[in-house]
Amino acid sequence: MVSNWHGKYVIGLTGNIATGKSVVRKMLEHLGAYSIDADALSHRAMAKGAPAYQPVVDTFGKWLLDENQEIDRVKLGQVVFSSPDALKKLEEIVHPFVGQAVDLLAKRSKHEVIVIEAIKLLEGDLATFCDSIWVTDAPESLQKTRLMEKRSLSEAEAIQRIYSQGAQKDKIEAADIVIDNTGSFEDLWKQVSAGWKKINQKEEEETIVEVKSGDFAVKRGHPRNADAIAALMTKLGKIEMNSSKVMEAFGEKAFFILELEEKLVGLAGWQVENLVTRTIDLYINPNISPADGLKALVEKIESASKALQSEASLLFLEDNLAKHEDIWKTLGYEKRTPKTLGVRAWQEAAEEKLNTNTNRTLFFKQLRIDRVLRPI
Repeated sequence: MVSNWHGKYVIGLTGNIATGKSVVRKMLEHLGAYSIDADALSHRAMAKGAPAYQPVVDTFGKWLLDENQEIDRVKLGQVVFSSPDALKKLEEIVHPFVGQAVDLLAKRSKHEVIVIEAIKLLEGDLATFCDSIWVTDAPESLQKTRLMEKRSLSEAEAIQRIYSQGAQKDKIEAADIVIDNTGSFEDLWKQVSAGWKKINQKEEEETIVEVKSGDFAVKRGHPRNADAIAALMTKLGKIEMNSSKVMEAFGEKAFFILELEEKLVGLAGWQVENLVTRTIDLYINPNISPADGLKALVEKIESASKALQSEASLLFLEDNLAKHEDIWKTLGYEKRTPKTLGVRAWQEAAEEKLNTNTNRTLFFKQLRIDRVLRPI
């Protein structure tokens, strides 16, 4: 091992924009790795009061600030993605702070394998800490389509983003493992699993079981459980799901399954992104008492989230669960609005989900006091 962190094997994950880095990072989490999104940390570093905020404002001007005096990343992107010199200046400001945050997270992690996702991994110092370099790959035409569909960019904006980055062929030449992200999610999972086995000779981790409230058991869902998860979501969530859709969801989130007397009675779909836990899929069989079932699921989400160093837990609940305010109060959650959360990363995480799930109620709980790149 060549990493700075004793006893840890480090995968450096890179690839140009819209080639699927984040999906692969999530899949590696399912297999047992701890993942760090360096690009998300760079956004945190520029939040109001955070270390890179004032240097960025001093360098590029106060015109970047929005009505809340936060840096408008759309405006900043328009500047740096159209000027290599401006992009270099931004990176010189932000990258040292991101490196410090990565170091802190890696040292605090109890996982044996760490994945660092960074689009500029090979151009900076992070690559020197990695034992293995993984590169996601997709043709330029597919990158452009993904950027236009998922980020609502114009064709010109998408092409500008693609060409503002280093050549993909240089990344591939430096790779120990190349992941071809042009096929199905099942194919992508097979490639990631095969790469994982090359660096981790242990048998694949068995489904984690934790008994709760005497009779309940919580199991971590696995892609091989896709059919059962799809059936449960269709039954309890009254949404049409199939195994292919669940496999696609595994590129974004993890699942916990709730059992009572070996029967599936509940499910939670959750994710930790930018050190914030978001639970959008939470279903309980109406024939069971919700208090113990919800407690078992939510406490398992919190335990797993703390292992991933999450700072806050956000629940986005439909009315049938939001009405149980006494249960949420007992579990330490408060009904909130995004603006009351205080920390910009928490607010953005809440707003993003509520914008696409307008019929949900937000419940909030802070999981840790000490934060990475906290305001100064």
